[in-house]
Parts: sequence; C-alpha cells; structure tokens
Amino acid sequence: MRTLCSATLISECLIVGLVGLVAYRMTDVPAGTLWAVCGVVMALCVLLCGFVTRPGGVAMGWALQVGLVLSGFLVPMMFFLGACFAGLWWASVHFGRRVDELKAAHAAQA
Repeated sequence: MRTLCSATLISECLIVGLVGLVAYRMTDVPAGTLWAVCGVVMALCVLLCGFVTRPGGVAMGWALQVGLVLSGFLVPMMFFLGACFAGLWWASVHFGRRVDELKAAHAAQA
C-alpha cells in the first residue's frame, strides 16, 4: 500500500506546485499567502508518504483529498483534478491493501 499511496501523494505534490503557478496568475490572492499555502500542502504531501501505513495516515490522506477538491473554488479546474486524485487515492488504498494481504498470505505459505 505504501508504494501506491506514495506515488499518488508525490504526483499531488507536483500538481499543487503547478496549480500555485496558475493561481498566481488567475486570482487576487497575495503571492506570499498563495505560496505559503502551496508550500505547506506540498510538504504535507511528501511527509504523508512516511505516515501512510501508520494509524490515521489514510484518514490524513483523505483530508488532503478533500482539501484538493475544495481548492477548486480558487482554481476551477481543481474540482476535476481533485476528484481524479481522490479516485486515485481510493484505488491506491484499496488495491494496496489487497496486495499487502496477498503478500502476507504468500509469506505464510512459504
């Protein structure tokens, strides 16, 4: 699960940086505020890669997904991208857990 979820989170980190560039041109939000928020969210994406297998890690990932969808109020395209990444997050968690279960079953047989 860690590999799939981490790949999704790193991709989101890159998207947040690119959305920051778009929001810089499209909105009236002060540049310092915009880049502070983008920087914090990007750092959270990277840090969450290490916490994804710990208790509450997946829930923090879902909170991040909600935040990305809500960023659509600032950059409308983020409604679509946020929904896409929420779907990727679900798939990463769902199929990652299945892979972990299959690995554990295979290790138990060996």
